[in-house]
Amino acid sequence: MEKKKAVVILSGGMDSTTLLYLVNKKYDTHCISFDYGQKHKKELHHAKATCEKLGVKHKIVDLKVLSDVAPSALTRDDIKIPEGHYADENMKETVVPNRNMVMLSIATSYAISIKADKLFYGAHSGDHDIYPDCRKVFYSAIKTAIMLSDWHEVELDAPFIDFDKGDIAILGKALDVDYALTWTCYNGREKACGKCGACTERLEAFEKAGIVDPLVYE
Repeated sequence: MEKKKAVVILSGGMDSTTLLYLVNKKYDTHCISFDYGQKHKKELHHAKATCEKLGVKHKIVDLKVLSDVAPSALTRDDIKIPEGHYADENMKETVVPNRNMVMLSIATSYAISIKADKLFYGAHSGDHDIYPDCRKVFYSAIKTAIMLSDWHEVELDAPFIDFDKGDIAILGKALDVDYALTWTCYNGREKACGKCGACTERLEAFEKAGIVDPLVYE
């Protein structure tokens, strides 16, 4: 029987990569990634490598306009990447205002154009404190809007909405995800910094899952 089509928003990080492995078991999967001027643009190279490994169609969309209209520590050289835990107040400097709604909107257009039935994104509970567009209330509202946006209905799904990053790593271990082909650090240097909120949470996740992080840290 022919598989139904699904679109996965793939950043190249461990959450969306784990999601891709999960979705690809059941669907004819198409991935979409976004270049929004992020300092950690190397995540896009990892996304491409993962799609090539899995034989999944992959599209990268230029969204660098976000760095102009929605400045953030992730996109602006004049704003330093904060260090610490995601629970710290200074991590809000990494918010790119309305990023997920913009990306979900474009991904919805792509899903409609290829007649996909589902659209997946990797929002999880660890993001809720600082990223408003990862909260359940946002997910519920945008899910309804996406369903109503076209005569071809696309269903939004966020399977990790109640997971923390450790839960995702545990699932990834079971799915045999190649985490060497993922990038999490907000700094786009050769090695991961190990000090930003993204690195801190990743390291905690691997510890919870009882697996070794294949990335090299400074």
